[in-house]
Amino acid sequence: MEEKKKFIPLVNLEIYQLARKLSSFAWKIYTRLSYQEKKVWGDQMLESVDSVGANIAEGYGRYHYLEKARFYFIARASLSERKEHWLDLGFERGIVVSEEWKEICAIHKPLQIKLNNTITKTYQSKKGGSNEKG
Repeated sequence: MEEKKKFIPLVNLEIYQLARKLSSFAWKIYTRLSYQEKKVWGDQMLESVDSVGANIAEGYGRYHYLEKARFYFIARASLSERKEHWLDLGFERGIVVSEEWKEICAIHKPLQIKLNNTITKTYQSKKGGSNEKG
């Protein structure tokens, strides 16, 4: 008899925990910005980083594998926007300091890999006939 998968709460998923860690880190950077820096750079950086976790959560809450995958793709695109554009730009402009940059990169790479793996597993679940969460 096939063993049924146990439901894992969103907050216990490592992929979501990493996304939230990035959001917390981005918030620390954002809170020290001047009004002008927040307006020009910070608001969009923060929106893109918060979008990663929000889209993981929305995808995780969906039932159909195509809906799940769609939100995971959006999360991956937001992650790319956050790191490859906004935080790279912040580092270039001296808003993000070297130590912060290293910590961001240390979170970004595993999160990117886990998002790619989650997308792959989501599609594989269709092949196996399973639409269970997770």
